Amino acid sequence: MSKPSPAALRPRPLLARLLRRLREPRRFLQVLAGPRQVGKTTLARQAVEALGGPAVSASADSALLEDRSWIEQQWERGRSEAARAGRSGALLVLDEIQKVPRWSDAVKRLWDEDTAAGTPLKVLLLGSAPLLLQRGLAESLAGRFEVIRAGHWSFPEMETAFGWDLGRWLFFGGYPGPAPLVPADLARGGDGEDPVARWRLHVLDSLVETTLSRDILLLARVDKPALLRHLLGLGCEHSGQILSFHKMTGQLQDAGNTTTLAHYLDLLRGAGMLAGIRKYSGNRVRVRGSSPKLLVLNTALMTASSGRTPADVLADPEFRGRLVETAVGAHLLATAEEGGYEVHYWLDRDREVDFVLSGGGKLSALEVKSGRRRRGAPGLEAFARAHGKVRKHLVGEGGMPLEEFFRRNPAELLR
Repeated sequence: MSKPSPAALRPRPLLARLLRRLREPRRFLQVLAGPRQVGKTTLARQAVEALGGPAVSASADSALLEDRSWIEQQWERGRSEAARAGRSGALLVLDEIQKVPRWSDAVKRLWDEDTAAGTPLKVLLLGSAPLLLQRGLAESLAGRFEVIRAGHWSFPEMETAFGWDLGRWLFFGGYPGPAPLVPADLARGGDGEDPVARWRLHVLDSLVETTLSRDILLLARVDKPALLRHLLGLGCEHSGQILSFHKMTGQLQDAGNTTTLAHYLDLLRGAGMLAGIRKYSGNRVRVRGSSPKLLVLNTALMTASSGRTPADVLADPEFRGRLVETAVGAHLLATAEEGGYEVHYWLDRDREVDFVLSGGGKLSALEVKSGRRRRGAPGLEAFARAHGKVRKHLVGEGGMPLEEFFRRNPAELLR
């Protein structure tokens, strides 16, 4: 028998929240949403084991799409378990629910039937394409659900589960699945196989390609799939950089128009891969029309696609600087919705602020110091003069240590 991985022995802190919700009286559908390979199925399994009561678990992640009759069949299994359990009820767990066409209509009808009948069946839905899952929720299930967001693993989580230091997390990112492929000393295997190359192929083949083909192209309308793939590649190559849509169209074949690119950026962000954050101006019309700063949402996407080794990154201050800035931006974006703030950048002539947080009438400006050569001058003071009362933060060299920053909830920076 193989030895359990460290991740299997140390549940994510998110498990406590999930258990608390599932132990409450039946009020809402619980939805666990997030990118592929961040441990949603494992969290659900751990929750079922911790609860100890009757449960039915099923997944729609099959080669052929299930139809709504599949949901009805699983729901009836759950109802049978709930009837046998009496007042204590049962739990129904449906994984990859977004892959069932018009799943939300079926779930709404069945949930409402149970509510009217007083059936003690709690329901947990899992999905690996948050954008598509949210569409289904908004279409039919308004007022009936709560979302628990499972994002990429943070530095403290990877440190706890695998003993990684900051440098290793920055390079290999927050995917727990391929983490055991990376030995502590990065030594080659007995057959001479390079562990970094093995890890890279796993990320590109099993994570990136699977997300594109099964979570986006299979489920969303994408008229130019080659463009979507090229856009992701461009984002990985230029992560941490501001790139106008005009410049993107010049670098992408068959690029279409800026509306198409913006839509594809939304799809990639919804799948936990790439975001394009906009310039802060205080005017939403101008924000929507600004050039985006591209950021991959897991640094593994940036390093795996680059073909670089950890030694290469240490020897290249420019790349390492963008890697650090990308990690900072991804950390800010990871809790933005839950924390009630938005993330932007700011640029005025040659004055730049790496990240701007806005929420609750408050502003916070962050400059990231990582050894990267800046094209413009730091802009914290200029931003403060232009926008009034602003909390200013320096992250990295000469400011808040990176380890401290990655252990903090970014929402605290606005308080």
